Amino acid sequence: MSLIEKIPTMSDEEVMNLLANARRLQAQGDEKQQAAAADLLPTLEEVAAERRSARQQAIQAKRAAARRPKKVAA
Repeated sequence: MSLIEKIPTMSDEEVMNLLANARRLQAQGDEKQQAAAADLLPTLEEVAAERRSARQQAIQAKRAAARRPKKVAA
């Protein structure tokens, strides 16, 4: 299984760490590391954005639920 295939099974923290490492290697790594980082970055950035969006939606839903008045049984 390639690293790209493992990304969906990684935790949010693992994805963010791998994304930071790939960005660092793309800027400072040798040619082989830069090529590997270039292959990973589009997928990592997409997954990170999707997860960030999902977290934001969950936070908004939780806040909206907290703002709703609670119904009192008559």
